[in-house]
Amino acid sequence: MRTVYKVLAYAVAAEVVVQAMMIAWAVAGLGVWVDGGGVFDKSVMESEQVPFTEVAGIIVHGINGGLLIPILALLLLISSFFAKVPGGIKFGALVLVLVAVQTTLGYAGHGLPVAGLLHGGNALLLFATALYTARRVGRASAKATEPAGEQVASGV
Repeated sequence: MRTVYKVLAYAVAAEVVVQAMMIAWAVAGLGVWVDGGGVFDKSVMESEQVPFTEVAGIIVHGINGGLLIPILALLLLISSFFAKVPGGIKFGALVLVLVAVQTTLGYAGHGLPVAGLLHGGNALLLFATALYTARRVGRASAKATEPAGEQVASGV
């Protein structure tokens, strides 16, 4: 179960990277499209037509952030109860809370653009926390396999 916990934590971190890549790709494509005379307004958002190829980045960003990452974070927390990683439940819960904050900020940014600043900053915090959460599994396993004399010497 430790492996599941570790993989889920790494998956959350990887999905944050995918999120950054997708939104950067979409914004770059939008810039090219606007430079070419395109106009991005509400009618484009509501249209069934694809104005520029990179709009797929906006769609992937929305699906990942609104559905996939929250599911991964919830599964991480659930697995933390069985993984027996010291502090695992605490870090699994922290990742889930950061995902909830991230999702809230993402949706809030549609009406309050300054939330986008916090959304970007929280993404970095979420990435670092998920990465740290995954890396803790290896440390916990290493401490569990140390001979008793080394555990005493290291203060464990």
